[in-house]
Parts: sequence; C-alpha cells; structure tokens
Amino acid sequence: MNNKDTFYVTSPIFYPNAKPHMGHAYATLLCDVLTRFHRLVGMESYFLTGTDEHTEKIVKAAEAQSKKPGEYLEEMVTSFKSLYAKLNISYDQFIRTSDKDVHWPGAIEMWKRLAKSDDLYKSSYTGLYCIGCETFITEKELVDGLCPDHNMAPEEVTEENYFFRLSKYANQLKELISKDELKIIPKSRKNEILSLIKSGLHDVSFSRPKEKMTWGIPVPSDESQTMYIWVDALTNYVTGLGFGRGEEKMYFWPGVHVIGKDILRFHTAFWPAMLISAGLELPKTVFVHGMITSGGKKMSKTLGNIIDPQELINVYGADAVRYYLLRHVSSTEDGDITKELFREAYNANLANGLGNLVARVMKLAETYLSKPVTVQHSVLNKELESYLDKFEIQKAANHIWEKIGKLDAEIQETKPWESKDEKVIGDLVIKLAHIGHSLSSFMPDTSEKILTAIKENKMPEALFPRLLAPERSDGGQARKDGSTSSP
Repeated sequence: MNNKDTFYVTSPIFYPNAKPHMGHAYATLLCDVLTRFHRLVGMESYFLTGTDEHTEKIVKAAEAQSKKPGEYLEEMVTSFKSLYAKLNISYDQFIRTSDKDVHWPGAIEMWKRLAKSDDLYKSSYTGLYCIGCETFITEKELVDGLCPDHNMAPEEVTEENYFFRLSKYANQLKELISKDELKIIPKSRKNEILSLIKSGLHDVSFSRPKEKMTWGIPVPSDESQTMYIWVDALTNYVTGLGFGRGEEKMYFWPGVHVIGKDILRFHTAFWPAMLISAGLELPKTVFVHGMITSGGKKMSKTLGNIIDPQELINVYGADAVRYYLLRHVSSTEDGDITKELFREAYNANLANGLGNLVARVMKLAETYLSKPVTVQHSVLNKELESYLDKFEIQKAANHIWEKIGKLDAEIQETKPWESKDEKVIGDLVIKLAHIGHSLSSFMPDTSEKILTAIKENKMPEALFPRLLAPERSDGGQARKDGSTSSP
C-alpha cells in the first residue's frame, strides 16, 4: 500500500487531562525532526499527532471543574496546540478520538474487522484496574500493592466485557519481531517485547460496560458496551489517513510510530495483532524513546521538579528548547533536564557556540566581501543523512556541532581578519551555509536566519544573547539581557 517516496510518522496521542509537559514536547519534536528531514530530501511526508479523549480521566477531570467532557477538552486541546505552535511543530493533522466524522468511522470499521476474524468474544472478568493507567494490571506488576507509575492502589473490578484474542497471535508476533519484519528501535526494546511475548500473552479487554465507561464509542451491535482504549485510540494511526471513510491518504500507510517506552507493549503486541486480524499491513518501524527526568528523578508536583516547556520557550526561545531536547537528551534512553543544565548548555553551545560563530563569520563577510556569496544547496551530507535514516537523532545533532566546532577552529587558525582574503572568507560563509542548511530540521527558525543573513550578506541580530544573570532563588528568571523578572 505504501509508496516508497512517501514518509508517514505518528506521535502517540496523549491524554489531555492536564497541561502538556516536557514528555509531550519531546515525543512530538522527534516526529517533527524526522518529518522535516524527509521533506528536505524530497519525500512526500505526513505527520499525525493528536489526543486520546475517551478515558475516565477526562470525565473525572471535567467533573472536577463542573464541566462537560467536550467543553473541558476544547480548553485542553488548545493548550496542546499552543505548545506545538510555539515549538514550531509542523504536523499535518491533529486527530481527536472524540471526532465523530474523522475518527469514529474507522474505529467502528476496525471493530467489525476484528469481529469478522472471530477475534472478539464476550466474557466475565475479574481483575485489578488502575484508573491512572486506564488499564487492568496484574499482581506481579504492583510494587508494595501500588501501581508503580501512579503510586496508587488499583481497584478490583468484576465486569463482562468483549475480549480480543491477543494470545492467538503470540507466535506470529514473535517471528515478525525477531526477523525485523516489525522493526523495533532500539534493540533493547525489541528484546524487551520478545521477552514479554515469551512469558505469555493473554487476551485483552477491548470494551467496558457503558455505565462504567460513559464517554466513548459504542460497540457496534451492542450499545451496552463502550469501546475500550486499545481498539479506539490505537486505530487513530489509520483513521487519520481515512481508514473507514474513503481512505484518501491510506497510500502513506504503513509508517513509523514514535512512542515512549512506557507504551511499548501496546504498540508492539496489541496494535500489530489488531492489524493482522484486520488485514492491514504492519508499521514499518516502532521507534522507542526514553523518559525525561529532572535531577535524575521522574518529574512530579510532589518533588517540585517539574519543568514547563512553555516557560523555557518564553525565556530562551523555541529553538533553544528544541536544541536541548534533541542534543542533550538521548534518542533512546532516559534523559535529564534541569534549569541549571539548560542554562549551561544554552550559554556554552548556543550563545558562545553557534551564535558567536554566526556573528564572527557574518561580520567578516559584511566587512570584507563586495557582494553576497552564492551558495548551492543540494542534499544534506551523507553522514547526517545516515544518522537520521537510522533514527539516531542525538548523533545527528552532535555531528552538526562537530562541524560548528571545526569551523570555529578554522577561523582561529586562518585569522581572515588579517589577510582580508575574499576567497578565504567566502569559503567560511559557504561552510556556515551548510551548517545552516543542516540545522533546518532541528532549529528551523535559526536555520532560516542564518541562510537569510548569508543571502543578504548582513550580520543578523544576536541569535542567542548570553544570559548574564543566574536564576534568582526567589523564582525570578534571568532575561536575555541579564535583567530579571519578578515571579
């Protein structure tokens, strides 16, 4: 179904029961870099993101504010879109699972296909349900009787639901993953899901009684039941392309899923089994990133270590935030961010690094060149392309900064302000242009400013003014000019 000249990438669809946080920003940013890169090399690309809205979390959060779910969701979705706009996220579609026109027809079609394959059956079930996870969990997953992710005790629930025959596909999934026909990056996550499959896959609840799950898509032919999250939410990856309602963009499928490690089994066991049952192709790749911590610990209100991406953007700018997350956070393992680490990286690598380099080169060009340098942009250099083709985004960012360091060293060595040699200075400008071009997927605004300055042969405004004053203990934050703001 997929055209080799197309690229399709999806972020997870997030629960909009609270403001978007650093993890939301990071996952979506990884997708954005991949999308921009594939557009740059000439591939027709499509980037899908959105929100998973049929959960009891939403109902409870809305009730807490005396609002209906739909009213509450409008406000929360706006906050996600606002963050993405500030971060310059270039998505093509923002899908919402509550959208009865875009999403529901495909979710209903998926249910019907699973039923036609005799992979759905109704059964009574007693289990431990964690409302934070929105899923049933087992005794062995608990830590001191609590859900390890939400530090809360699950409730024992007995109810009659429809179940999906996940166990039927265990051997097939094991073979597909082992042979990389369903490619999982990094290898450690591939091994993790293979180990899980080896330990045994159990059939999964795919619905809940309507009185327990009041907000969601009714099960076809049985309105006493509501579709559960897996068949509803996971199906967004194809409903966003028109599955179940015309399929106008299904030529993009299959694509790449970018997910966090906490939702690995849903995307590498539940989802591919559903696709096989429904007669659809498997994803090309599942790219799994780690979690973002602060001070080595999971961000939480209790610890007071939450860092709001919008606050960082307001102080440092969007490209500085993009830079830190893409270069200082591992693409596949957990990564740490604190305000101190961020400021250090900003001053060392943006203000004193890239910003200073651009200023030096363009000052020389503006002073000693009679006209702008003509730069021919072709494809990215092969090494950078290779990193991005393999989803090694942090390595790609480091590669660009190696080029920045080499160009800075070359200026120190050649001392062009002494020779005033136009050929030498012109060569420096060309190398800066290549850096600017390489940055387009990572820091699009900065890239554009660099390339515009070269085209006009003019010094740009300071790209990353140094932050002179440290953050104050009373909560005021340093501004770019060194002054501070009140809390």
